[in-house]
Amino acid sequence: MEEESERLKEEERCDTVDMQLLTSSPQSGPFYNMTPEERIDADNRSIYVGNVDYGATADELEIHFNGCGPVNRVTILCDRFSGHPKGFAYIEFSDRDSVQSAIGLHETLFRGRVLKVMPKRTNMPGISTTDRGGHRGAHSRGRGRGYRPPRYHNNSRGRFRYQSNRPRGPVSCRFYMCP
Repeated sequence: MEEESERLKEEERCDTVDMQLLTSSPQSGPFYNMTPEERIDADNRSIYVGNVDYGATADELEIHFNGCGPVNRVTILCDRFSGHPKGFAYIEFSDRDSVQSAIGLHETLFRGRVLKVMPKRTNMPGISTTDRGGHRGAHSRGRGRGYRPPRYHNNSRGRFRYQSNRPRGPVSCRFYMCP
């Protein structure tokens, strides 16, 4: 009985030590806890890898890019709803010189697919690369596309936008043969 309780205490102690190592390590800490200067520095030491095979693991990518320099972190992005990989990854190196040598692996084969390797760009708060101009928020008409004059005359739409000679309303018997 004493041996079993001693073994359980040892396991609990090992678990708490492991958790402290995982949470207190500056290398494995979350990216969003960094200061803006640290983020920019990490981005300058990182690359974007596109067209990654969906079955690839972080270890395989680390082995593929390990010749460029020591790898700090490999992040494979996954869909938040399904959990499946999105097909691209970010790799952070220990030094900035490794980024230039990693770009040399652009268009190399990895698991039967041609990789796209580029330096990672730094996101600036408030600046969007998908911003198409126009204003956000106040929508004058429709879905924020601004005002568009009507395309049809007399507010008619669809097939009958031009005046036709066909009779409107019920057909009277004096023009047609009634049964």
